[in-house]
Amino acid sequence: MRAIVLHGEELRLEERPDPVPGGNEVVVAAPYAALNPADLAQRAGRYPAPPGAPQDIPGLEVSGRVVARGAAVLGWQVGDRVFGLVGGGGLADRVAVHERHVVAVPERLDDLEAAAVPEAFLTAFDAMVSQAGLGPGDVLLVNGANGGVGTAAVQIGRYVGARVIAISRSDEKLELARRLGADEVVQAGGTDTVARARAACGGDGADVTIQCVGSAEVAEQAIELATFGGRVVLIGSSPEPFRARVVEICWRELTLFGSRGFTVDDIRAVVDLYLAGDIVTEHLTARTRPLAEANEALEDLREGRVLRTVLMP
Repeated sequence: MRAIVLHGEELRLEERPDPVPGGNEVVVAAPYAALNPADLAQRAGRYPAPPGAPQDIPGLEVSGRVVARGAAVLGWQVGDRVFGLVGGGGLADRVAVHERHVVAVPERLDDLEAAAVPEAFLTAFDAMVSQAGLGPGDVLLVNGANGGVGTAAVQIGRYVGARVIAISRSDEKLELARRLGADEVVQAGGTDTVARARAACGGDGADVTIQCVGSAEVAEQAIELATFGGRVVLIGSSPEPFRARVVEICWRELTLFGSRGFTVDDIRAVVDLYLAGDIVTEHLTARTRPLAEANEALEDLREGRVLRTVLMP
């Protein structure tokens, strides 16, 4: 198989042996591979793959057709079309994944969309709904609504009936957030950002804040913007020290979550979103590059020129 392999901070396209499925694994032939901000963090040494996942092949998403299955696999047959998440190894044209970490791709999603959307929507759903319990009538603050997870969060918030407030530095991304369903948008920057965001939330702050910006300062703002009893989910990774005001967290009865994982129920719920037919994905599939241009694609992502880049043969 072909795989994108880490060599320090450089990505190289190499030939590797095809993976052999374990007892409960399937091997998926992937026509596309999506890059994510986590791949940038892994390249910088800040996001190690979990034990058991390939350590030198990044990539969190997988989609395609099952081409091999382990002896204990019950739910899938060769030829089935699936998508889901992996701990690593997704930037390859053959990916081994546990059978319970993939689901059937909805028919309305083509191969390109199926490759680009799982990580963004699964991360946002797990963070906001499964962990923080976002529900109808809640005020949701999406702090960093300019990336894949942030734009997914806006749509999921709208879907579950929350009032959605989106924050970004970019006028273009704020306009996108409006199109995706944000009730209010706030331009980040300046000493009055917190005050303007609090006013957009109705004055009391947000019930749920999803923090998608890799900045300790912005994470501290997220805590400041939470209402009494609010829930704050930290997703954006930062090498900077994060100063949590413990006394404030205690007396305001705040709950902080860290988010990296997902559950099978999350995958099924995200599929239901697609089946409902009210999810927009075009902004996640607007840019493709050949596999050999993985380094250039990561630079596009790092510089904010794209929300997501999909690699193709």
